[in-house]
Amino acid sequence: MSVIWYIILGLAAVIGLPFLREALKPGAKLDEAPGSFADLPSGRTHYEWKGPVRGPVAVCVHGLTHASPVWNDIAEGLGETAYRVLVYDLYGRGYSQAVKGEQDADFFCRQLEELLAHLDLSEDITLVGYSMGGAIATACAANHPESIARLILIASSGVDTRDETEGYRGLRVKPFIGDWLHRAIEPFRREGYVPDNAELAKSLRKSMKRKGFFPGLLASRRGMLYESQEEAHRLLGREDIPVIAIWGEQDEVVPISSLGTLAQWNRFARQDTIPGGGHGIAYTYPEKVVQLIREMTRH
Repeated sequence: MSVIWYIILGLAAVIGLPFLREALKPGAKLDEAPGSFADLPSGRTHYEWKGPVRGPVAVCVHGLTHASPVWNDIAEGLGETAYRVLVYDLYGRGYSQAVKGEQDADFFCRQLEELLAHLDLSEDITLVGYSMGGAIATACAANHPESIARLILIASSGVDTRDETEGYRGLRVKPFIGDWLHRAIEPFRREGYVPDNAELAKSLRKSMKRKGFFPGLLASRRGMLYESQEEAHRLLGREDIPVIAIWGEQDEVVPISSLGTLAQWNRFARQDTIPGGGHGIAYTYPEKVVQLIREMTRH
């Protein structure tokens, strides 16, 4: 065999390895999942109820990477405030099915709408969104304002977002090269962002080993993550839907300037900050987050 063929085979192996590694990953072990599953038209969705069996319903939408366990502490606090709390895994995260396709607002709102219909929930719903989940919750609330009692946002995307690096912008806009680089590099890069929280670290590492997790992250970067929710926020203001937003003052992912931007879009939104809080305030300052929610919902 000539040298050129060895070079071609070597290049083919390098190019194909990240895709092969993804294809050989196992799916989620459904028998170890807490809670329940809903076989929705768009895909299997894992969900779990927390808190009292009766009371106003709060539906929690997690962010880009962390699945429903990111809500454990906040859900407990909301339960003590008499909320009946529903947490679920977005497609490709946690124990929910890895569904192919563009992951934009329509994609995520369809999952939530189908889950609520499956559970026969159609009115007086409080939507709670963290990070990218805040943008999802905002878009879904704007789609069905008649069903929403309140929108609560925690370090929400969809308002102001830090500028992308050239590298990540390249991953988003270059289909094949971006897919290859993301599969090759992101598993190692993501290890550097595992939180200093044993339960969440375990959950995230399990997700990273499952088929569809990393392609889902890239699909969300290309779809939902950088979508502005200005129109949705302005609509919620006109519809007089109560909006609460909590920001971390030291957030390096969603800058504190989001507070001012949201105030311009919806002057009725009630907002507060957590001094010293970064982007992970949902799990690093859960007691403070719940305290602020209680204070701002009393008025």
